[in-house]
Amino acid sequence: MLAWILVGVLAVYAVFETVRRLRLKAELAAAQAQLANVATRDGLTALLNPAAFNAQVEQKVQRVKQAGGAFCVVYVGLDSFERLNDGFGEAVGDSLLLEASRRIASAKGIEMEACRMFGGEYALLVSGGAKLGCMAADSIIARMAEPIEVQGLVTRLSCSIGVSVYPDHGAEEKIVANAALAMRSVKSSGGNDFCVFEPQMSVEIREQVKLVNDLRAAVTQNQFQLYFQPKVDASTLQVTAAEALLRWHHPQRGFISPVVFIPLAERHGLIGDIGNWVIHEACRHAGKWRENGLRMRVAVNISGYQMREDDLVDRIEAALARNHLQPGRFTCEITESVAMEDTRVTKQTFERMRKAGLHVSIDDFGTGFSSLAALRKLPAAEMKIDRAFVCDLEESEDARVIVQSILHMAQALKLRVVAEGVETAGQCDLLVNMGCNELQGYLFSKPVPGDDIERLAKVGLGYGGTSFSDSLFQPTNLAPLREAAQ
Repeated sequence: MLAWILVGVLAVYAVFETVRRLRLKAELAAAQAQLANVATRDGLTALLNPAAFNAQVEQKVQRVKQAGGAFCVVYVGLDSFERLNDGFGEAVGDSLLLEASRRIASAKGIEMEACRMFGGEYALLVSGGAKLGCMAADSIIARMAEPIEVQGLVTRLSCSIGVSVYPDHGAEEKIVANAALAMRSVKSSGGNDFCVFEPQMSVEIREQVKLVNDLRAAVTQNQFQLYFQPKVDASTLQVTAAEALLRWHHPQRGFISPVVFIPLAERHGLIGDIGNWVIHEACRHAGKWRENGLRMRVAVNISGYQMREDDLVDRIEAALARNHLQPGRFTCEITESVAMEDTRVTKQTFERMRKAGLHVSIDDFGTGFSSLAALRKLPAAEMKIDRAFVCDLEESEDARVIVQSILHMAQALKLRVVAEGVETAGQCDLLVNMGCNELQGYLFSKPVPGDDIERLAKVGLGYGGTSFSDSLFQPTNLAPLREAAQ
């Protein structure tokens, strides 16, 4: 009897041990699978990580070498991710990345593997040639255009996409890099589009890298210069202000347009130093004009990057103090798109500008999506009508309606209105009759070096007796000693 009991116990133990071993084996397999997943997947998005993606590319290359055919890499870069991440914080940034990942992975009807490379950049491995890669790119751009709501914020994402095809576009080790080159080419042209890699892009990128290095040198080698374009009162044609416009005189290439180098400066972290130089140089010129009896505002364009700097207003105040200028003599021109950024840092910068007494102008108005309610919250004193509407004013009824609508909105908000890009007497007459407050453009003066402003003050400008006089804005409340010298 005892023997049978012993046999039964041993049998139960054997079953228990077998179950235990199986359970351990399953747990080990699950742990190994988890480790493998960690080793191959991005921790935030669960897409492939770069190492796993590159391994997939190598496998694809071998298959194409053996069986023929083609595949392509689609490289996606979110156009405004850094700005949104900086403005709203990492929590919002991570949520945007997750949603972007879902939209990228959901490109319809296309066989692909998706990878998050780093930041707001992704790579897709698509079976097939350039046609399928372009279809994937087109689908992703359309999906990104749909509104995204994250933590109460409603925004839209755009992306730049590059496509490279193996074996058409070079050696296997360059297939991903070539797609990234194509993406950066799209981004440098404004973004929200896609293109297929071309060998010339490599040359263009190398030229761009050289230009960036030259730009770094320009900051320290005094290659920048400020030009100034006067603004005039629409009714009296008296000069009221001058806008500072940055110029770069490259030692070999001559003058390079800000349209070329400002985006480069923003992407490569140079815009802060350049913007700081512009602020101080503009104030230096304004201080000199003031000493010579020219009491007018100086206007400086403030970039989105600068608006997100905590110490922007402190630096402006320091430059004003150094040149014995009152804050009301300094105009911050901020584009409509930047002004409408609903970020914590941007709001704080606007509030500091208001407290400091700086003059705020909304630039390029009419090109964005401002609402009356949003504009009311800004400490702005004026808005500038974009030149795109002014240039068509004489020929286009639509342009006249838009300008008149902007003027009505400005009147409701008690804002002055400046029209830029005025080049003909006809445009001038229309704007004056519509009730525009100030005008700016080649009709009155082209941008000139700062030292030439004093010469223009003596001889006058070229249209209708345009002249320099005391500012038509409110008094500056200068220090008594300085005021007596006027």
